[in-house]
Amino acid sequence: SPQLPDGQDLPLPPVVLGELGKDPQNPTVCFYGHVDVQPAKKEDGWNADPYTLTEIDGLHLFIRNLYGRGATDNKGPVLAWINAVETFRALELAMPVNFKFVIEGMEEAGSLGLEKLLEEENQRFFSDVDYIVISDNLWLSNKKPALTYGSRGNACFFVEVK
Repeated sequence: SPQLPDGQDLPLPPVVLGELGKDPQNPTVCFYGHVDVQPAKKEDGWNADPYTLTEIDGLHLFIRNLYGRGATDNKGPVLAWINAVETFRALELAMPVNFKFVIEGMEEAGSLGLEKLLEEENQRFFSDVDYIVISDNLWLSNKKPALTYGSRGNACFFVEVK
């Protein structure tokens, strides 16, 4: 647990693990997303309180704009994946994959606690995962939502120089 300046321990928010489907004929896809946000104040240029999702009319009669901290990074993309699964169920369509969800609330602070959870659950919750989808991205369009299922051109390196 991180510590506050006065030395008090600050408990970490829980990481949400969920699963849907256990068909051994289907591959298992593990979806990762986060719901925490960077700090914001109304005086930073927001049209409304950044922490209250506010609906404001768009340019067209049927288009509404939603304003709120994290609506695009990354609460909207997380909700898009959940809505996609919900649509399959509502239409009574067979799911083509088994889903596992990992949704955390500490990504903007370096994913504190996530690595420990991944190690602890490696042989249990994650043991049958075939694919991982990292949905930590912005909406790609102002006109329609999208499911982020991959990124290109990303590389991560750790270098230690002695």
